[in-house]
Amino acid sequence: MASTPDQPADTTARRKAGRHRGEGQWAMGHFTPLNGNEQTKKDDDGLNVRTRIETIYSQRGFDSIDPADLRGRMRWWGLYTQRRPGIDGGKTAILEPHELDDEYFMLRVRIDGGRLTTEQLRVIGEISQEFARGTADLTDRQNVQYHWIRIEDVPEIWRRLEAVGLSTTEACGDTPRTILGSPVAGIAADEIIDGSSAIDEIHSRYIGSKDFSNLPRKFKTAISGSPLLDVAHEINDIAFVGVHHPEHGPGFDLWVGGGLSTNPKLGVRLGAWVPLDDVADVWAGVIGIFRDYGYRRLRTRARLKFLVADWGPEKFRQILEDEYLQRKLTDGPAPEYPEQQWRDHVGVHRQQDGRFYVGFAPRVGRIDGSTLSKIADLAAGHGSGRLRTTVEQKMIVLDVEEPRVESLVAALEALGFQVKPSPFRRGTMACTGIEFCKLAIVETKARGASLIDELEHRLPDFDQPLTINVNGCPNSCARIQVADIGLKGQLVTDENGEQVEGFQVHLGGSLGLEPGFGRKVRGLKVTSAALPDYVERVLRRFEEEREDDERFATWAARASEEALS
Repeated sequence: MASTPDQPADTTARRKAGRHRGEGQWAMGHFTPLNGNEQTKKDDDGLNVRTRIETIYSQRGFDSIDPADLRGRMRWWGLYTQRRPGIDGGKTAILEPHELDDEYFMLRVRIDGGRLTTEQLRVIGEISQEFARGTADLTDRQNVQYHWIRIEDVPEIWRRLEAVGLSTTEACGDTPRTILGSPVAGIAADEIIDGSSAIDEIHSRYIGSKDFSNLPRKFKTAISGSPLLDVAHEINDIAFVGVHHPEHGPGFDLWVGGGLSTNPKLGVRLGAWVPLDDVADVWAGVIGIFRDYGYRRLRTRARLKFLVADWGPEKFRQILEDEYLQRKLTDGPAPEYPEQQWRDHVGVHRQQDGRFYVGFAPRVGRIDGSTLSKIADLAAGHGSGRLRTTVEQKMIVLDVEEPRVESLVAALEALGFQVKPSPFRRGTMACTGIEFCKLAIVETKARGASLIDELEHRLPDFDQPLTINVNGCPNSCARIQVADIGLKGQLVTDENGEQVEGFQVHLGGSLGLEPGFGRKVRGLKVTSAALPDYVERVLRRFEEEREDDERFATWAARASEEALS
C-alpha cells in the first residue's frame, strides 16, 4: 500500500474521513485529530519547522518560538527543551510545561548503526566544546546528546554536522528514530550477515521523507546480523535479526511490537525470513501499518506494541503481506540465542581481516566534548578511521593493526576508560535524569557513577556478568525492566519519614538468553543514599546461594523475597 496520509486509498473506509470514533486509525477512515498532539501534526508537518528555526527563531531568540513548535515539532529535528535548574523531582508531574522549560535545549545527533568516522567524532567534540558547555552523552540508542544548546546556535551546529555527513533529522518526535545496528557490522569474525546496506537504504529512502513523518508515536528500528544479538531487538518496534535459512542462506528474522516504558512488551516473531535486499521494503511495510492502523486517540496507547498485541502476529503478517507488500514472505527459522550475557563488544577482538577492534567503557555514558576529540585523535593516531557507539553506552575503535593494540589500550586507559572493566562499570547504564530531563524525578548519572565506585571498592572480586540500569522516571529510557537490577526513580520515604530521592527495584530482567522482565518485590523501595548498601547485600546473597554457572537473572527469579530485600 503506497498511499500516504495526503493521498488516502480510494476505499469506502478511507472516504469516511473526519469521524470522531474508534482509536483514530487512518486506515479506518478516522482522520480527525483526537488530541492536541495529533492536531499539532495535522496543522503542520514537523519537518517544516526547520525553516522557522533558521529564519525566525535563531534570529529573534527563544521568546519568539511558537509553543506548538517548542514542545512539539522541534523534536522532529532532535531538539527538546531541557529542565529548568532548581526544580525538584516532586514538582515534575504538577508543573505546567512552560514552568519546567529552560531556555536551553537538548540536541540529539543521529548516528544510524552507531557508525562514526574519526572526522565526525572530532566535529561532534568541537561542537560540544563550543556550543554545549562540553556535554556529549552517549545514549543507549547509539546517539550523542548535547545539552545547554541555544536556539541561536542551532543553524551553525547543523551546518557543521551536515558538512561531515551527520544530522539531527528525526532524532526525536513521532518519527522513525535512529536505526540501531550492530556496532561490529562488516568486521566481526562471527557475523551471520552485514545489515549496513539495509540501514543505508532505509535512511536514504525514508528519513526526512514526509511519507513517515507523521506517525502515531515514535518508531524504533534495530538491524543486526551478529550472533550476539547486540541491538536489544526484543524491545524495538521492528527488528531484523540475523539468521541462516536452511535453503536460502543468511538473512533476517523479522520481529515487531517490542517496547518498554510503563507498559512493557517483548517483540514477537512473525516467522518470516527476509533477504538483505528486501529489508527496506519490509521495513516500509511495517511502518506503513503503524502510520495507517496505529492508535492515535490516546498517547499512552499509540505505540506499535499495542496494535501488535491486539492483532497478534498472524494477522499482522497477513496485513503486511496482503496490503503493503502484495506478496508472501518466506517462512524462516528463529535466531539462536547466545550463551554469553555480555553483548557490548568491550575488549580486544580480532576482525575478519586480521586487524582488531577495541571496545571500551565510559561510566554510564557520561563523557565530554574535549575527551571525544581526544578519542578521535587517538583512533586516527593508531591507524583507525572508524569508531562505533553501542546500545550499552560504550564505544569501539575499529581497524587497529596488531602491533598498535597495546599502545591504544594504554592510551585509552590514560584517558580514564577501561578495556577490561569491572562488571559494575561494564554493566551499569543511566538515563539523562533530573539534571536535564523534564520528566525525571531523581538524579541518575552521578548516582550511577558513584554506585560503580562503591561496588568496585566493596566487591573487588565479583566477576559475574551483571547489568544495573538506572532510570530517572517510569519511562524506562535506560531499560530498567530488562536489567539484572533495574532502578526506577521515584520519591520514597526515608527512616525519618521524609520524602527523598530513591528507586523502585526490578530484579532479574534480561535480554538475549531467556528474555523477560524483572520481578518487583512487594514494597521494596530504596533511597538513593542507601542504594550501595542494598546492591552489595543482594549481590553477596547471590554469590552465597547461586548454583554452578547460574546467572543473576535465574537466581533472582527463584530467590525468596527475603533474599532480595
